[in-house]
Amino acid sequence: MKIFFPKEPDNELRTPIVPLVVQKFRSLEFDILVEEGIGETVSLNDDAYLKAGAKIIKNRVEAFSTADIVCRLNVPNIEETQHLKHNSIHISFLDPFNQKELIDAFAKQSVTAISMEMVPRVTRAQKMDALSSQASLAGYSAVIEAAEKLNKVFPMMMTPAGTISPAKVFVVGVGVAGLQAIATAKRLGARVEAFDTRPTVEEQVLSLGAKFVKIDIGQLEETEQGYAKELNAEQLELQRQGMIKVCGYSDVIITTAQVFGKKAPLIITQDMIDAMQPGSVIIDMAVSTGGNVEGSVAGKTVISNGVIIIGNENLPASVATHASQVYANNLYNMIEEFWDKENKIMNIDINDEILSGCVISHSGESIDPLSK
Repeated sequence: MKIFFPKEPDNELRTPIVPLVVQKFRSLEFDILVEEGIGETVSLNDDAYLKAGAKIIKNRVEAFSTADIVCRLNVPNIEETQHLKHNSIHISFLDPFNQKELIDAFAKQSVTAISMEMVPRVTRAQKMDALSSQASLAGYSAVIEAAEKLNKVFPMMMTPAGTISPAKVFVVGVGVAGLQAIATAKRLGARVEAFDTRPTVEEQVLSLGAKFVKIDIGQLEETEQGYAKELNAEQLELQRQGMIKVCGYSDVIITTAQVFGKKAPLIITQDMIDAMQPGSVIIDMAVSTGGNVEGSVAGKTVISNGVIIIGNENLPASVATHASQVYANNLYNMIEEFWDKENKIMNIDINDEILSGCVISHSGESIDPLSK
């Protein structure tokens, strides 16, 4: 059985496969095809892939038409779906809530499409949870970028001229990315506070040595996947009033709040930004889904009342080598889980607890992600 890994778009530094994971696939007796130059952005040449057992492909279209499985990182160009082999499998991030035409195109080709961001948060699926693995690296990268842009040091320092106070970091949203941001900021010596609409995460915040900011916004529910549900207008206003004081003395704010399948909630409003000191830094980690910060712009850095607002859409790419490594392992774990070694086929049972959550087209039919 052939697995093809196409090269990612030119603006993507990550790659979906690395030589070490090629070797793991080869141990399952897969034929691994990789597009020429696939590892250049992470300093891996084609020879490294050849030595691991992969075949280098120059004709991308031909590889699509012969591969039994296609694995990539980003949402594909819809035009490429027409080249996919009928009854093949396609695995990548697919943004299914916003890509109905793409899902229908997969169905038209009778392609089984697996959306990596839809992998359910169940114990058995942890090893293939690419959303969490990338979010963790994004949380780390957000803090490093903030430290680089802030015109202060993070740790407390004793100098001959006196003591320098530690930077004050405020993390909004304590999911995977937020927890990693807290841990990284603490390692760098900052004083860290965090807020989440779910009071149940307070213990996790405290375990990392940070302070949990308590704001009474009434009862809030979680989704089955553990994500916070969207706040109503009254709750958002209560949250805003409670946060403005913390924003006023924070040197760095990192926002991570996203509502799965919906536009990110606006959390940091202009009055909060105006309360901050000039030179302070805000990292909007939700900028690609609408943004948590008023005035943030995807892919750009803007200055508002002297505050630096960074809208980096692809923070994991800041550590592309490790981001590629963990994503490649997520893909391997996904395929290995459903690989029938004896019959050399993929067992696609859409009633399986994992596949029922992440398969968005199968047997010529598209599956509405909102139904999951």
